[in-house]
Amino acid sequence: MFLRHHGRIRNGKEHSYWSLVETVRTADGPRQRTLCYLGELNGSAHARWQKTIEVFNEQGESTQLRLFPSGVEVADDSQVARVLVKKVRVERTRKFGDCYLGWELWKRLQLDDFFARHLDGDQADVPWSRVAAVLAINRLCDPGSELAVEQHWYPSTALEELLHVEKDKINDTRLYRCLDRLLPLKTKLEQHLKERYGELFQTQFDVLLYDLTSTYVEGEAGGNPMMRRGYSRDHRPDCEQLVLALIVNCEGFPFSYEVFDGNRPDVTTLEVILRTVERKYGKARRVWIFDRGVVSEDNLAAIRRHGGQYLVGTPRRQLKQFEAELLKGDFERIRPDVEVKHIPIPGGEETYILCRTMGRKEKEKAMRGRFVEKIENALGGLEKRIARGALKDRLKMERNLGRIQACHPHVADLYEMTIEESKQGTRLVWRQKPEQQQWLEAREGAYLLRANLTADSAAELWKQYIQLTEVEAAFRTLKSELAIRPLFHQLEKRVKAHILVAFLGYALLVTLKHLLKRSASQYSPAEALKFLAALHSVDIVLPTIEGREIWLRRITKLDDHQEKILHQLQMQLPERLEPIQIQNVVQTAP
Repeated sequence: MFLRHHGRIRNGKEHSYWSLVETVRTADGPRQRTLCYLGELNGSAHARWQKTIEVFNEQGESTQLRLFPSGVEVADDSQVARVLVKKVRVERTRKFGDCYLGWELWKRLQLDDFFARHLDGDQADVPWSRVAAVLAINRLCDPGSELAVEQHWYPSTALEELLHVEKDKINDTRLYRCLDRLLPLKTKLEQHLKERYGELFQTQFDVLLYDLTSTYVEGEAGGNPMMRRGYSRDHRPDCEQLVLALIVNCEGFPFSYEVFDGNRPDVTTLEVILRTVERKYGKARRVWIFDRGVVSEDNLAAIRRHGGQYLVGTPRRQLKQFEAELLKGDFERIRPDVEVKHIPIPGGEETYILCRTMGRKEKEKAMRGRFVEKIENALGGLEKRIARGALKDRLKMERNLGRIQACHPHVADLYEMTIEESKQGTRLVWRQKPEQQQWLEAREGAYLLRANLTADSAAELWKQYIQLTEVEAAFRTLKSELAIRPLFHQLEKRVKAHILVAFLGYALLVTLKHLLKRSASQYSPAEALKFLAALHSVDIVLPTIEGREIWLRRITKLDDHQEKILHQLQMQLPERLEPIQIQNVVQTAP
């Protein structure tokens, strides 16, 4: 970055303007991009009134100065500063835009007031509510460990000015202690966010989407009894993990979450969740939507017992009960790639909906084709080995055949496979079962929904069920953008607090998503954060011939994307970034 001079003649007088620019590479070659304007350094004593700035002395007292280039002769005046233009320099370029956005979202959710009420009762060198904001904003903007926050991220941001917390006061010890203070507030925090979402977006929580995922920990985690080996959605069976259950509404706003042992089966978690939700929010006739992994007759009976309703997926084995309906093919097309059919159950209190998706059908068909090719290659190889006498022991033949069936369980029942003895010798005989082939083709792309809801049509129930994509999107966000995994904490309370911070980060992100959606913005939350992350604050140091230094703190110039995003979010940049402390130099406000 460097200073660029602009000359202009106005009313017969010459004026000098300065801007901070940087060189960037473009498809058309290097170009200069203006970061911010410094304004005018007066060219004559007659125009000294045209450039007046407010500055602060070492004691923090405010005064006014007029700036002139050092080569201009002016009368001695304590309110005149002659700048050594060739020695002007830039210091401390800091990330501003994404951190400012995170802080504004934090305040929109009134989390600053919430944590101030619950954490700042005790005297502390740094308010714990501000430390909590640091943890959550880091999770939104650039997720990292507590040590990375201390050493790299916080010193490189403008949060020092926004939160009025010096960078030396943010260290990993203080961050860990803040984690310990956050965890007891989990229930109150969830209730606060639910109320705030309702105020900001008029959202309802009468329909709840429920799903589970897992996240693993690095290390042995010997001090955390929750960490167990179980079914890993992260494809890390070598690591111990925990299970995270998340509840969101149909718009993706988080309602609550719970943490379970890493080897806890999904189907055993629902009863705990139902009791927890009632304890936090009271009894209500809620509608629960979840996938087949949580479905059991006991769970559905529990929902009915608690006065709730449900719309769930069913295990694929239940499709066999409706084979005749699948083969009929009289489906209603509700989308170009989606077909549904209502299955009447005489005298039943439940509704069954058969669904079939073309994209899913093509995917399963392609997968079946690959499995069929593999098992037929294996069977053909075994057949040749037996035919040429490479295998003579019948027991070994049967063991090889059993191994092939075990390695291809998805399509093994498509075939009849026998080892026959004849005059010509022992041979392997195998063929496809036509009736099984027909059933697999009919089942591809199909799934069954089950509900005790009343609805006008099968299409309406399908649209409700497909909202499960919101909770799946929430899990993807937690694991990717907010980097909930992997966990390096070894203690149970720290692991739970880490997940709480990720939950706070998701609350900020989903708020950003719906603010953009409400303004009909074409930007996604990730794009908004990316564009605003390019917005920086800089300190511009103006040495004077009197031996003083004037510090100008400026925010870089908004480009079209940044200006549009801030307008859509109804956010305005602060008029000034006041320095936290003055050290033997003359400081200025923007």
